Amino acid sequence: MKKLLIALLVVIGACSAKAQAGKISTENMAVLKEFEDTLGLCGFLVITDSLPDERFAACKKMITTLVKALKTENSFHYPFERLKTVSILYPPDSTFRIFTWQLYVDVDDYRYYGAIQMNTKDLKLIPLIDRSAEVDAVENDILQPDKWYGALYYNIRQFDTSVGRKYLLFGFDGFSFFNKRKLIDVLNLQDGKATFGAPVFVEEDSITGATTVRNRIMKEYSAEASVRLNYDEAYNMIIFDHLTAMAGTSGQGMAMVPDGTYEGFIFQNGRWQWVDKIWNQTMDEAPRPEPVLDSGKDVFGKNKKGKGR
Repeated sequence: MKKLLIALLVVIGACSAKAQAGKISTENMAVLKEFEDTLGLCGFLVITDSLPDERFAACKKMITTLVKALKTENSFHYPFERLKTVSILYPPDSTFRIFTWQLYVDVDDYRYYGAIQMNTKDLKLIPLIDRSAEVDAVENDILQPDKWYGALYYNIRQFDTSVGRKYLLFGFDGFSFFNKRKLIDVLNLQDGKATFGAPVFVEEDSITGATTVRNRIMKEYSAEASVRLNYDEAYNMIIFDHLTAMAGTSGQGMAMVPDGTYEGFIFQNGRWQWVDKIWNQTMDEAPRPEPVLDSGKDVFGKNKKGKGR
């Protein structure tokens, strides 16, 4: 029965996608496919070309081509499924979609490009200009699209507050050779205008009782570490690694790395309340929604000592 339900949902999803694609005329469909081919080639060069000038040229071509593509009638319903180097995220309410991608400039310089396409008749497009280096208070500033903290977004989640709907954006920033960053930004859309950041992250000190409110969450960590920062559907909360300082590699200085414990944020009364410790025991990685119980492996999918080798 469960397999049948899954199959039915897949079919419904496919039919829905075809129905939406059907809103695009045959002529515009051909145009969009051609744009997608160009974007795919440029995206490949942005990621793989060894020459900085060639990467820049390909990125510039991507920007102009994407703008033309998104201004095509009914382009919101074109999925760009073959565009693998660009993140394209839709919130559950499908009121917009957001495109982001990364350009590697140098070992300590990554730049991000993006755009928000509104699901409106006039196909309103909001360009995102990466000004990360100019943001002084990363966790506190309210930012405009032309002063965006650039990131490659990998997840989106909507939530409702007393002042309207907002969207969590989970992103990655290559940042530097030694350190990477992950962040949770908050997208606000009102009257066709976008801002980033909102006072929705609340942290209360368990000892002093002092409360800190942040507009976004930023975690900087060693490039050698693997850090989790995402919304977990199984636990209905944001979960991330607790980081601790330790001596890094030569030239790095102190580096932030996971210590095996986890923190999080849970949604309460329109804001995200900090949870200082989610599980009491120390773990190598956060539990998965469905444990991996392969032969010779523990519930985290790792080989058991003395078994399965």
